[in-house]
Amino acid sequence: MSATLITSEVDFAQEGKQTGYLQVPHSVHCSAYGWIPVPVAVISDSEGPTVLMIAGNHGDEYEGQIALTKLVQELSPKDILGRIILLTMANYPAAAAGLRTSPIDEGNLNRTFPGDPRGTPTQMIADYIENNLMPLADYMVDLHSGGSSLFYPPTMLRGMGHNEGEATKLTSLQAAFDLPYAWVFTGGGGPNSTARTALGAANRNGVTGIMAELGGGGGVDLDILRQTERGLRRILHSLGMLPGYRPDATRGTRELNARGSVFAYEAGLFEPFKEIGDPVHEGEIVGQVQHPDAPWKMPDPVRSPYAGIVLCKRAMGQVKRGDAVYQIAGDAA
Repeated sequence: MSATLITSEVDFAQEGKQTGYLQVPHSVHCSAYGWIPVPVAVISDSEGPTVLMIAGNHGDEYEGQIALTKLVQELSPKDILGRIILLTMANYPAAAAGLRTSPIDEGNLNRTFPGDPRGTPTQMIADYIENNLMPLADYMVDLHSGGSSLFYPPTMLRGMGHNEGEATKLTSLQAAFDLPYAWVFTGGGGPNSTARTALGAANRNGVTGIMAELGGGGGVDLDILRQTERGLRRILHSLGMLPGYRPDATRGTRELNARGSVFAYEAGLFEPFKEIGDPVHEGEIVGQVQHPDAPWKMPDPVRSPYAGIVLCKRAMGQVKRGDAVYQIAGDAA
């Protein structure tokens, strides 16, 4: 436990269903003794594992926020064995504004762990999750999407596991989530992880953690939302926490390793030549940057330095130098 200044309105040790806020102190001109409300729910009954579920780590990623909100609405203690802790809008200032980062301190929560108990609001939230919530958990599910700028198909992200037992748990969670793709990290992880992400926080606390990329483009995709809701219930069932649920047949998951991103090198409008799942050859022209402000200028080709398939695609038409327009992945070795 850290020397946090955050106050919880729920008692994580109490059985039953509780909802409320994590009160993040924030003194400003118009609210001298104010606090930022980070919504939290805990559903607990009997003995069993604890799962920490996080959405709104980035504020403009919505499928996860809706899916966890519906779990809070629909599940009761009699439905489960164990404990579920849910943060539907983990970086509340970012989520309330519909932004990737907090408008208060520009904090990117998923680049801030392990945080600082006496730092900025985003640093305080990161510290609370890593040092107050993670130690309570056996498993963590961190739900993301491509946000406003990117679009992903439903993709689970996981490490390879720092030991045989951890590897078995991760592959079991992957099979339960049953998304079309799984992005498998080939390095890092374990208790000595230096990653500044929620997955890094999970690793440092001995928590079996997974992440997901679920759509994006600043909207909500109905099919991806349904796959997310299905997958979360399948995960809880696989952990023995949702005994009354009857999972349907497994659809199968394609395991991938990321190769790298393709970037624009000129400003303008990006014209894509590839869609998600399309094959890509090394050196292939995968799009071009058009210049409507100077229509007599020829477009600038965008080439992929990698071979594989398109895992994610830029959702915004405008680009500037340094913007990622695709991420390329290949089948896991």
